Amino acid sequence: MASGFHSWDYAVFIAYGALILGVGLWVSRDKKGHQKNAEDYFLASKSLPWWAIGASLIAANISAEQFIGMSGSGFALGIAIASYEWMAALTLLIVGKYFLPIFIEKGLYTIPEFVEKRFSTNLKTILAVFWIGLYVFVNLASVLYLGGLAIETIMGVDMIYAIIGLALFAAAYSLYGGLSAVAWTDVIQVVFLVLGGLVTTYLALNTVSGGEGAMAGFSAIWEAAPEKFHMILDEANDNFNNLPGIWVLVGGLWVANLYYWGFNQYIIQRTLAAKSLKEAQKGILLAAFLKLLIPLIVVVPGIAAFVMINDPSIMANLGEAGMLNVPTTDQADKAYPWLLQFLPVGLKGIAFAALAAAIVSSLASMINSTSTIFTMDIYKQYINKTASDKTTVSAGRISGAVALIIAVIVAPLLGGIDQAFQFIQEYTGIVSPGILAVFLLGLFWKKTTNNAAIWGAILSIPIALILKFAPIDALEPWMHQMGITALLTMIIIVVLSYLQTKGADDPKGIEITKDLFKTTPLFNVGAMVVCLITAVLYALFW
Repeated sequence: MASGFHSWDYAVFIAYGALILGVGLWVSRDKKGHQKNAEDYFLASKSLPWWAIGASLIAANISAEQFIGMSGSGFALGIAIASYEWMAALTLLIVGKYFLPIFIEKGLYTIPEFVEKRFSTNLKTILAVFWIGLYVFVNLASVLYLGGLAIETIMGVDMIYAIIGLALFAAAYSLYGGLSAVAWTDVIQVVFLVLGGLVTTYLALNTVSGGEGAMAGFSAIWEAAPEKFHMILDEANDNFNNLPGIWVLVGGLWVANLYYWGFNQYIIQRTLAAKSLKEAQKGILLAAFLKLLIPLIVVVPGIAAFVMINDPSIMANLGEAGMLNVPTTDQADKAYPWLLQFLPVGLKGIAFAALAAAIVSSLASMINSTSTIFTMDIYKQYINKTASDKTTVSAGRISGAVALIIAVIVAPLLGGIDQAFQFIQEYTGIVSPGILAVFLLGLFWKKTTNNAAIWGAILSIPIALILKFAPIDALEPWMHQMGITALLTMIIIVVLSYLQTKGADDPKGIEITKDLFKTTPLFNVGAMVVCLITAVLYALFW
């Protein structure tokens, strides 16, 4: 095998798999005399504590697209890709303070359900169908593809078998147990994810420094590739169109982050399952701190790999193994799997378990959220309005299985994508600006009408496509396109709303009060610390 896996590596990985399956199935069991209902299956009985919410948010978020895709982007363009993580920490604070209070007060199961309560069933259905398609054909399929690529590169297993294995592993506990199984196993997954990721980072940096430790290795890669340590790229940089300088901080990346963290079912579902709003906000705060750490375990290894392959002495010391699956500028996503080949026996199993944890936890989250939206927003709305709890849970399991099967079929077709993280962000960015505009105005502007929201959501797609293919150099960075699309969509919604209501409030407008957004001293202090750390990081790597 290409990996050089040894018995201890297999033992560690098998122990990880058995632990996840065991815990997942144990927490999934029905309590004596209690039939699992919709709240149990889709919202974990609304019983999640803050630390489980924070861990689960990160486990759902960090997947193959980060470990493989973001490391590949680190290899290709450097630390600048960490903007996604560090700005996400700030976005989480906004979501916790301003979005969650409204969502939890409404007692939501799904994000489309909010659309129904604020606008209409028609708009809810449009968005529900959109999200199911996005989760199946983009999110699930891409995570399976990248996970299959990693296993093929590391262990020499044919990609299609790796994809099927990952799908079966995630399905084994998530389909049966629902969100409860997903969230509680995510706590374990995050431990593997962070510790395994730190092991890989340490050993990569230690290799670069010739055995003198991680700090010496970090200094070495900084000196060897100073161009990889700039957060703000200038227009002369080949990657400016992916991360357009200062506009990353004040432009389209806010659209991507607010959409993803605020209105993405498989992310926000964890907070909807909290014991209380305060518990959900503490979980959000924990996730924000963890996001500040993530670039250390997914971006820095990519930069280290870049330095290693461009240093003849390091490559000579790696021997023949160093020449297998070598990442290149055109195949940057091979960087992380390539690094795993050089880990010592036992640690390789831990690092591979971390990668598997990232993949499987995200798959499980996406399966659960896809089934939640289908069951609560389509099945119970149009197919079986009087479905019992038992029937509802069965529909969730079946729809999750069907979504996974479709994604397994689609995943191999994604072969050839380089810097997959950037690819996913760019094409999700065609639809996210319109959705963000609808939600922001629906939440915070009482005059927003249903018809205006529907037209805004529909027209945002051609607007995004026109901007994408317009032969205008200034619009080439896709983040610019996202920001402009969001602004134009908001203008359309505002104008149509005024024409319809003559400036009067919409009957379904949300009453906003100061008391709604009050947060605890713990949240306020924690938020200030996160903001301060983020500012220091940007100052250091500007």
